[in-house]
Amino acid sequence: MIRKPVIAIVPLGHWIYFQQFPGLFEELNKKSQEFAGYFEDSSEIIITEYVDTVDKAFRVVQDLKAKDVDGIFMLLTTYLPSALAAPFARYLEAPQILVGIQPLNHLDYGKCTTFMQLVNDDVCAMPEIAGVYPRLGRKMPPCLVAAAGQKERIQQKVRAYQRAIAAKAAFKYAQIGYLGHTYEGMYDMHTDPTAFFGTFGAHVKMLEMCELAKWAEQVTPAMIEEKIQRIQETFSIQDPSVDPLTDYVQKEDLEWSARMACALDRLVQENNLTALAYYYKGEDNNLYERMGAALIIGNTLLTSSGIPLAGEADLKTAAAMLIMNRIGGGGSFAELHPFDVEGNCVLVGHDGPHNIAISQGKPVLRKLKKYHGKSGSGIGVEFSLKAGEITMLSINVQQNGRFKLIAAAGISQAGAIPQTGNTNTRVIVPGMEITDFLAKWCEAGPTHHLALGVGNHLEEIRCFARLMDLDLEIVGN
Repeated sequence: MIRKPVIAIVPLGHWIYFQQFPGLFEELNKKSQEFAGYFEDSSEIIITEYVDTVDKAFRVVQDLKAKDVDGIFMLLTTYLPSALAAPFARYLEAPQILVGIQPLNHLDYGKCTTFMQLVNDDVCAMPEIAGVYPRLGRKMPPCLVAAAGQKERIQQKVRAYQRAIAAKAAFKYAQIGYLGHTYEGMYDMHTDPTAFFGTFGAHVKMLEMCELAKWAEQVTPAMIEEKIQRIQETFSIQDPSVDPLTDYVQKEDLEWSARMACALDRLVQENNLTALAYYYKGEDNNLYERMGAALIIGNTLLTSSGIPLAGEADLKTAAAMLIMNRIGGGGSFAELHPFDVEGNCVLVGHDGPHNIAISQGKPVLRKLKKYHGKSGSGIGVEFSLKAGEITMLSINVQQNGRFKLIAAAGISQAGAIPQTGNTNTRVIVPGMEITDFLAKWCEAGPTHHLALGVGNHLEEIRCFARLMDLDLEIVGN
């Protein structure tokens, strides 16, 4: 389920200065509240006591361990010996960012006093402290350096790391459901649950269709009616299009999709799932086949509420969708569709699951007599992403067994899409021929699925890759 990450701001200084310079402690201690103002309210932000001795460092470290924080911003307020930061590096596993925000853009050198220099010595200890981390067997921490007047730069950097920490925290103590089996023959979909746990820290929970069937049986008529009302308020139900596979949405279609949406909600709730990958083929229109075919509306509503679902049992793309959601992009299940040379764009979409929170306008429901490449029939969801900047994120496994992120930024271009009951977004990549982009994207080695989100979130993805020690390739100019 969704948990709010906890982020700590740890102000650090040097006790010996405060005996020598009255008022210096008060001046430096103000920096914590000023820095806290750059964060979004999506995380719980705590400010620890001011750390200016090793004794205090140990005390704060123990307190942060008890609070199980998800990320730490080490605020260097003046010079301090690296022994004060070493306990954080040694005892805390949470990612740490070194921060040096100098109050002044430049010193008035003709009038500068030692007091003024100490107030502006925010980066003095940064190289010393940064060098301690690898000596203690830890990764080199990211360093954020700015003058206080560079407010836009500071906010951009802080929020990029805040969102990356939120994405990392989404996997912490999480259970990612795996329902059914991978689509036959999609070799890029297969994922080792142990390797997944080792990289992301989330347990892969194997689920069975019989459990989903049990919850479906327990859905009441009142629950179905309530869900149908929500569906009718959320979607625009359309008549058949030019595609002969489309049909009229009947009352029984809505009732069956609503029942399965309720059952899917219960499956997520009972198993405490943060995300879910699912697929079931079925045979001869049996119960499980009909259940699997009716999940598109339910998985769309869940995905749009922050519980991403990935079709064809693509566990890696469920992870990509979770990352995209927590960094602020929403995240919808997608793959490459036909490209358009005249429009210099490519259609990117899928038959589900979707994220209607990032839809351009009211999403459409269409009845499909049959699914292309899948068993059964049912209701499909159709829309484009909001016009404007978008981000694509895919995850695959390399020859060495390491997970790799592949990302790109582009533009969602308003325009016509096929009326086939699938999502389709017209994506252009500024400054590139679409065929060149597609070749480079494929050469980067993604899965054929990806998480499609609104906004340019490459900076957050870079931060996430660094915090998670993951390989990353950005595709584009």
